[in-house]
Amino acid sequence: MSNTEQLKARRSDAVANGVASRGIYAARADNAELWDVDGKRFIDFAVGIAVNNTGHRHPKVMAAVAKQSEAFTHTCFHVAPFEGYVALAERLNAATPGDFDKKTMLVTTGAEAVENAVKMARAHTGRSGVIAFTGAFHGRTLMGMALCGKVTPYKKAFGAMPPEVVHVPFPNAFHGTSVEVSLSVLDNMFKSSIDPERVAAMIIEPVQGEGGFNIAPPEFLRALRKICDEHGIVLIADEVQAGMARTGKMFAFEHSGVAPDLVTMAKGLAGGFPLSAVTGRKDIVDAAPVGGVGGTYAGNPLAVAASHAVLDVIDEENLCDRAAEIGDKIMARLNDIAARQGMEAIGDVRGLGAMVAFELVTDRDTNAPDAALTQAIVAEAEARGLIILPCGTRGNAVRLLPPLTVPMDQLDEALDILEASIEAAINAKGA
Repeated sequence: MSNTEQLKARRSDAVANGVASRGIYAARADNAELWDVDGKRFIDFAVGIAVNNTGHRHPKVMAAVAKQSEAFTHTCFHVAPFEGYVALAERLNAATPGDFDKKTMLVTTGAEAVENAVKMARAHTGRSGVIAFTGAFHGRTLMGMALCGKVTPYKKAFGAMPPEVVHVPFPNAFHGTSVEVSLSVLDNMFKSSIDPERVAAMIIEPVQGEGGFNIAPPEFLRALRKICDEHGIVLIADEVQAGMARTGKMFAFEHSGVAPDLVTMAKGLAGGFPLSAVTGRKDIVDAAPVGGVGGTYAGNPLAVAASHAVLDVIDEENLCDRAAEIGDKIMARLNDIAARQGMEAIGDVRGLGAMVAFELVTDRDTNAPDAALTQAIVAEAEARGLIILPCGTRGNAVRLLPPLTVPMDQLDEALDILEASIEAAINAKGA
């Protein structure tokens, strides 16, 4: 029995069934490469779901963490605050979009950031309603679940959700939902379902993650900014997956030319260490009472040190520009594949920077989803040494999240594997 098979058996006996996982058991990783416990090499185009934007074990990140560990590993910021936390807040205040006074709080996970952003918005406005979007993913906590725009697996079997959370269709031209339709539904909702004067916040991913890498049109984000201003609603940008240089800008919302009131971030923020943040307008962030936000591990010193190093690497290695370069190369290859005869199962190719996905359909006339083909491509790629992930509300999209530090020869190798995997899965289906 292989090491992987042994671990699979132990996992089945010991780990909660609700914790989904793949069959790759990691032994070590470096930049864009990962080796499993049996010594098999993979090129990693998942990187912990957009966590390691700076690659696995970037030397500067590892050095920063090692240095911090020699001083202290935990104090709890509520008990003994430290300069690194304050300095990181200053850097995030400067980095996020918006020419206004800002403040930051640090927590541990993306879901915590979302929860605290909603709390701040409610405290600031004195209202309780929250508007989210279909296809959204905002975490697995109670409020996070309520905000998610996908029932299975995030809401299924977990009972009643918190009240006064409503969903608006996310614009998706490929599936026939225009910006105009989304805005019309929102307007009708204000007339029929929820008084805008009851709405504390509107939360949106500028590029949906789990929902299928659907890109919010810039004009839609600008319209939401106007609507929120008209009604005194706090606009929250969930940049947990799309932020930290992934889309060719530090934050994906920057592509719209307008600024949200609050930004939630996590994943790529600390290069593999658990850290998240809420950054935004000073008066909104400060609305929460003293002691009302935070947590024992919030702003862990090792993760904070890692985050400082990540910000340095993004700047020094020009990772925003590199994300655009990587994305252009991936998009070009996928569009070439989709244009070939026999590749009609690729219904759509979309991306912003190095956040790229392609959607699999049974035919291009109906765009009916082909989730089985999607899983087959993911499995074929894994067998050939490439880690990729499915996504989408219909389970029929493949997302590509290479580290922004991936060597170009490995990017080419990965795209060759991906092309061969697509061809093999489509041919097997047709056989």
